[in-house]
This record gives sequence, C-alpha cells and structure tokens, in this order.
Amino acid sequence: MKTFIKFAIVVAALAAPALSFAQSNEPVTRAEVRAQLAQLEKAGYNPNDWMNYPTSLQRAEVIVAQQNSNAATYGGATNGTSQAGK
Repeated sequence: MKTFIKFAIVVAALAAPALSFAQSNEPVTRAEVRAQLAQLEKAGYNPNDWMNYPTSLQRAEVIVAQQNSNAATYGGATNGTSQAGK
C-alpha cells in the first residue's frame, strides 16, 4: 500500500508541469491577428516601413508587453519609503 501511495505521488508530481501550460494549441483567428496588429500599430509600428523593420517591430512589441503587464498588475505604484521606530 505504501508503494502505491509513493507511486501516485511521483506520478502526480511528474504530471503537474505537463498540465500547467497556459498556452493553447488552438490556431489564432483572423480577428485576433488583426487586433494584435492594431495594437502594434498603436504602439508605433508601421508595417510599410521596411527600412526599420526588425527594430521598429521589436520596439512596438516591448511597448505592448509593458502595456499588457501594467494592465495586469494589481494596486498602485509605491515609492518604497517607510519609517520604523523613532
């Protein structure tokens, strides 16, 4: 009985990371691609600017990632100052 419990714990520990992936395997829809492109263009990316293609796209992706992380955070910004004792 003890070996079965140990086996079940090991199987659960090994299966947990495989089940915890947040990325879906479904293909992206056309509407999602258009929404992503509109978000990149709002961040400053111009699809017609081929001279600065890789850097302008990467810059816009960084801006979008920052905007998404700011929207996902909880609470306001703090200054980091504190006072303890006298």
